Amino acid sequence: MNDIAKLRNIPIFHVLKRLNIEANEKKKEQFWFKAPWRNERTASVKCEFNLFFDFGEEYKGNTIDFVMKYFSIDFIKAVKWLRNEDFVFSFDPPKQKSISEVNKTKSYCIDRVQPLQNKILLDYLNTRKLNIEVCKRYLVEVYYRVNEKKYFGVGFKTNKDSYEIRNKYAKLALGKKWFTWINNGHKSVIVLESWSDLISLLTLYPKSDSSKDFIVLNSLSMLSKIDKVIKNYSQVFLAFDNDVAGSKGSEKCLQKYKNSKDIRYLYSESKDLNDHLISQRK
Repeated sequence: MNDIAKLRNIPIFHVLKRLNIEANEKKKEQFWFKAPWRNERTASVKCEFNLFFDFGEEYKGNTIDFVMKYFSIDFIKAVKWLRNEDFVFSFDPPKQKSISEVNKTKSYCIDRVQPLQNKILLDYLNTRKLNIEVCKRYLVEVYYRVNEKKYFGVGFKTNKDSYEIRNKYAKLALGKKWFTWINNGHKSVIVLESWSDLISLLTLYPKSDSSKDFIVLNSLSMLSKIDKVIKNYSQVFLAFDNDVAGSKGSEKCLQKYKNSKDIRYLYSESKDLNDHLISQRK
């Protein structure tokens, strides 16, 4: 079996573990999980060994196809990612609790928070082409424990003093899921889905924060929580992902906020602002 065939045949569940995606249900050898590329309440993606099927978009494929879909990357980049993760030789990646598990058990503990300087985390941010000086203004290093196992990651603080945590392996929240309001005292606000979108925007348009405030949802489910904040602004700009969930969220906001405008035309050929940034910096 050649290298590409081996990569295609990696069990998708091992990729889910590496990406800290929680399987919501297991039926014999089938795993069901929520599509990471959109916001949904019910698991609609099924995987069985090296094959998956997304019932929400009627999209299917093998393990390489899954990586392409998850990261919105091409075949060559997906193969490179799988090779770099050494899946062919190891199926026992570092394991961390999922968002729901961490918050359900409350078994996490934050040991310390400090300015961004860890080379591993800086390298992770560099792979996403993010301006490191901008990252240092908005992000921190968070060292934490889950069930007494020690981890660290990039931390983005919410308005509930909780943290969104990211690193090469983890995508989770420590504390209450909430949005982040960056109030610079301006009359216009840009609403984004994630902190990587915010940093990407400021990397592409460095002077944006001199005329705009920002609301980072940290999850599209937070849209229902920001009405009181939105009332402070005469202009609302929407910069969501170019996917089904992002389109639905944009449509909902355009109907609710009469002073809102969808600005996804700025990156219409990309999944999101970070994907657009990466494509610009190749």
